[in-house]
Amino acid sequence: MSAALKPPVRIRACRCAVSISSRARRFSIMSYRKRFGVAPDSKVDLSKIDASFKDQHETHEDALADIEAQKQRLRDLQYLLYAEGQQSLLIVLQGRDAAGKDGTINHVLGAMNPQGCSVTGFKVPSKEEAAHDFLWRYHQHAPGRGQVAIFNRSHYEDVLVQRVHDMVPRAVWSKRYAHINAFEQMLADHGTRILKFYLHIDSDEQLRRFKQRIDDPARHWKISEGDYAERPFWDAYTSAFEDALSQCSTEHAPWFVIPSNHKWFRNLAISKIVVETLESLKMSFPAPSVEMAEIVSKYHSMAEQAGIADAETSADASLVAKRDAAKHSKKKQKQKKKSKKHGARDH
Repeated sequence: MSAALKPPVRIRACRCAVSISSRARRFSIMSYRKRFGVAPDSKVDLSKIDASFKDQHETHEDALADIEAQKQRLRDLQYLLYAEGQQSLLIVLQGRDAAGKDGTINHVLGAMNPQGCSVTGFKVPSKEEAAHDFLWRYHQHAPGRGQVAIFNRSHYEDVLVQRVHDMVPRAVWSKRYAHINAFEQMLADHGTRILKFYLHIDSDEQLRRFKQRIDDPARHWKISEGDYAERPFWDAYTSAFEDALSQCSTEHAPWFVIPSNHKWFRNLAISKIVVETLESLKMSFPAPSVEMAEIVSKYHSMAEQAGIADAETSADASLVAKRDAAKHSKKKQKQKKKSKKHGARDH
């Protein structure tokens, strides 16, 4: 086993600890994907989406068991993604100022082993970045196989802030939707699953969060003149977000509009959608790189010499090794087929 990413503790136990049935959980996940997903070629109207929606849970406390169960499942699946090393996941977060992008990252990343993840925040392009095409700086941070990458703001800034503030002509930014779709298709062809979340808050909630930052000295560092400078452009940003959501939600890179006035519901909804997506990858652990029968035999020989061998285990060792060897042989064959499939995509 690679030392880079250790397995989560008590994987089997955590699956039994879920407070809702597997069937109910699956239905809930599916309903979130359908409820919040933006259908390809549809027209988004943010004014018709309730930013305070919280589904069946009235409070954070009511949802806590569900939230914790999803976090543990997320950790299990990320470990499997890393171990398999054949696919990757890109999570894109967009939203207005104070929408909760940092909080979402803390929640999602907190459920994972950081050694299998990366987070990139995109701010004003550097001189070098501005000298290249607008997608150049984003491609460098796309996830490799087995990895999860989170974009805090993303390539969509180039059809949002640059459009709202007339930083480039309409003739330029209007073509970028097609460029973005082609870029995301290329990543998907390489084995990257893409999930894009728009954190939907209303204007009153944004002001409440601005006030929280003023009232709490520990949050003063988050206050920016830019937050207040952007506030008068609310309607312009609404139109820009709606166009981006409408024109760039595809089967391989869907957008989800997540009601985010309640932070705990935002975290729950995103976790469930990420969990279901990872489950849909049908991942499996790779076959061992050693002959398990030989390893088991060596272990028991060493254990007997050390005087800690279990007689019953020793007697069954050969049978267990043969069974595991046969099981992993089948997995190795499937793994080879997967590798050939992904290898063909690269060419």
